[in-house]
Amino acid sequence: MHDPVPRLPSLLEAVLSVGTDLELRATLQHIVDAAAELTEARYAALDMTDPARDGLRGIRTAQRPEPPERPEPLELPEPLESLQSPELVVPIHVDDEVFGDLRLAGKRDGPFTDEDEQLVRVLAIQAGIAIGNARLYETARQRERWIEGAAAVTTALLSGESAADALMTVAERARRLAEASAGVILQPTEDGGMEIVTASTLDDPGDIVGTVIEPGSPVLEQLLGGEPVFIDDSATDPRMTTHVRHRFGPNMMLPLQAGGRLLGTLALPRRRGGRPYTAVERLLATQFASQAALALVHAEAQHSRERLAVYEDRDRIARDLHDLVVQRLFATGMMLESTQRRSAGTGDTGKDVHAMLGRAVDELQSTVQEVRTAIFALQQPPADAPTTFRGKVLREAAGAAAVLGFQPSTRFTGAVENRLAEPVAGRLLTALRRALAAASRRADVSRVEITVDVTAPLPDGRPGVRLTVFDDGGAGTTVTWRSPL
Repeated sequence: MHDPVPRLPSLLEAVLSVGTDLELRATLQHIVDAAAELTEARYAALDMTDPARDGLRGIRTAQRPEPPERPEPLELPEPLESLQSPELVVPIHVDDEVFGDLRLAGKRDGPFTDEDEQLVRVLAIQAGIAIGNARLYETARQRERWIEGAAAVTTALLSGESAADALMTVAERARRLAEASAGVILQPTEDGGMEIVTASTLDDPGDIVGTVIEPGSPVLEQLLGGEPVFIDDSATDPRMTTHVRHRFGPNMMLPLQAGGRLLGTLALPRRRGGRPYTAVERLLATQFASQAALALVHAEAQHSRERLAVYEDRDRIARDLHDLVVQRLFATGMMLESTQRRSAGTGDTGKDVHAMLGRAVDELQSTVQEVRTAIFALQQPPADAPTTFRGKVLREAAGAAAVLGFQPSTRFTGAVENRLAEPVAGRLLTALRRALAAASRRADVSRVEITVDVTAPLPDGRPGVRLTVFDDGGAGTTVTWRSPL
């Protein structure tokens, strides 16, 4: 038998080596390598009782060569069970639980001795302590990452991002924190299903966005009920029914829920065959989803307050324009018309004054009409697509302004909202787009006037609408479009 005392320095060195690294996988590798070195075993492995808890597979040492050869280490090609040599198996306990079995085989000079077993058992005690410390460190590090991620998401969402950007921020950050293959957001559909509306992936997410979980899917009831769903393998789980499930393995589907309101679901699938999620990862991801949902609700409320402030400010400006500017312009126009009537019939000089006053009245009327159009534009929701015909015309004018470099003037004559309906309104907008596009291509255009008149009858006397688009490019161009009402 070997005397264990000469091997005491080797044992102390092995005991110290297993605690040199706080990363769990590295700690386990140190344990396996130290056990092989201490017993002169050619093969060593650590088979864990519950590998899913730490998200790790079994740990094995490289094949140890026979001296005096020093080739490069080779990974063990077969399990220890297949080796035709005695084994030494020592359990490792962590917090009164069996973490796994430390298994050794292939001792060079014969079978393992009692001294070998004693040395490995001492090493196993220290290994249990080192594994417990590594677990605590890994959990603390994971918590720190997820807390920092949740704080970063909250900051980003409250900085004024749009709704689509906010969802992408949540999906992207969660994907990185979970080390997932994809981060996707699903939202309820009108027919009772759920649809992927945002996806952050390492590859092109184009075929993922728009994927729908149809009503009746086994997993849907849990998702719509705000319950988390944890899946070991998306490709084989019968609850998964989408066409993209075959490419994914472990998955977490977490409710984005705040104040009893379900905003959607955050799904974090890993690639098929990927590392399973640990209990700690599931807990941290669930807490992250709750924090992200709360941040989304606060961001939505903040955005609504900002929009309300804009509406109130626009309404105030519109009232000021109407109460002050329009009324004064209208009063001035009345005074000029009165003066024009008085100057009529007073000779050539009176005719000149009469003509000048007429032009001034026309300009004032045009100004009043444009101010009224501006008032109407101020009263439109700035971020929403216009639903009224006036709003759609103004949107086309605003789009042309980006190309022209100035805002076209717009005038409406008659009750355009009441008299102009589809499909005439759609054809008019098409004609308007073509006319504005043609104007933007002409050189030296500095003024564009758009007029929509629903009081102008057609040449045959039928009620009609007339669109006139004038620009001053070159000698001036006027485009006229007519249609019966």
